[in-house]
Amino acid sequence: MRAQFLVAAAHSGAGKTTVTLGLLRALQRQGLRVQPFKCGPDYIDPIHHRTAANRDSINLDGFMMTPGHIRELYSQYGAEADICITEGVMGLFDGSRKSEGSSAALAILLDLPVILVLNAKAMAYSAAAILYGLKNFDPRLNIAGVIFNFVDSASHYRLLQEACEDVGIKALGHLPNNGLLRIPARHLGLDTSPAEEAIQAAADHIASHIDLPALLAATQSPASPAAGPARPDPDSIRPTITADPPSPKPTRPTAASAPTRTILIARDAAFHFLYPQNIQQLSQYGRIQYFSPLHDTRLPAADLLYLPGGYPELYLETLFNNRSLLQDIRDFASTGGRILAECGGMMFLGHSITDEAGKTWTMAGLLDIATTIEKKKLTIGYRKVQLDGHTIQGHEFHYSQFIAPPGTLAPALATTPAPTPGSPPARGHNTPPGPPDPPPASP
Repeated sequence: MRAQFLVAAAHSGAGKTTVTLGLLRALQRQGLRVQPFKCGPDYIDPIHHRTAANRDSINLDGFMMTPGHIRELYSQYGAEADICITEGVMGLFDGSRKSEGSSAALAILLDLPVILVLNAKAMAYSAAAILYGLKNFDPRLNIAGVIFNFVDSASHYRLLQEACEDVGIKALGHLPNNGLLRIPARHLGLDTSPAEEAIQAAADHIASHIDLPALLAATQSPASPAAGPARPDPDSIRPTITADPPSPKPTRPTAASAPTRTILIARDAAFHFLYPQNIQQLSQYGRIQYFSPLHDTRLPAADLLYLPGGYPELYLETLFNNRSLLQDIRDFASTGGRILAECGGMMFLGHSITDEAGKTWTMAGLLDIATTIEKKKLTIGYRKVQLDGHTIQGHEFHYSQFIAPPGTLAPALATTPAPTPGSPPARGHNTPPGPPDPPPASP
């Protein structure tokens, strides 16, 4: 027997992530192997999941993945675990269109019991109506229990327990408000001591206030996710999770024929939004090697350079001053080197990035774009792109905006003088970076 469940809520902000992190760490403390998953295309929560569980957290997304691929990943990563915990996204039924790709759709697809987290602040018996709606909106769902968040007295919790009894959902405990559980916004997505401290506090909080034996008993599963062949997609699920038919898989290199290419990946505090599945796929085609644009002054030899997203805007001065690395990246591109970049990595390859204070810092200058995070505005949503007759499905999430969109800037010239380090040009000044500063004389 093993336990597996999905943590969900009626809306964002109810405390799903805090509860998930606390459960991951609290159960790991008991010596259990806990495998985390995340519903949807999220980078930040899985970083904290890994810190809490000491295992990579795997994204499961009903918009960008076929049902068969979701089952395959869940089976692969959950096979060796004692407990599988999946954190939901947004509200239980919120998806790309209606409930498509939602937490509920994923729970139905994988036959996962759902543990609800309900923000019960300033609420008593009205909780019964909310729980009744979540339980009965789709009868295929198995609501195994509820954790009430922001409950500061035993008498308040008794009222909520009465609501659960009338609806037929098990109350698993309540969490009083605790300021120690908050991860500072500046550190979201960064594996820092404030995040670790919040995870430790969340685990203590969970262990003190939640009936963990009852939760595990309510979410027991008789079989491992890896047991038996993948089930065919039932017709009842297709309206909820939809995906284009999978294309034939490319032939993967065997161990004997594996290429000798080097795939160089940026990974540090500025660039670290990485999906484990992408790294696993790239490893089929070459040797993976990591480097740091913040700390490495020379670019190691490579056949492919991968610059993922992250927080380059927090380290603009350091990136700007790493002149030798910027020049190496330009040289790599000019000699036919292949570069894959996304989000913050793409911004790094542009002419400049303007920070929140309005200072503009020149970057690699390989892409004819200039970006800014001044007056940040969130852009988020699923997207479909048509390319050469194929439909590519993806996800957009960023706070940055274009100052100068593609096609409006001249190509970078290696001979253009660079601004003086530490004195960035004024906002809107997009002078391309020049050659690196000469090295100091040898002693």
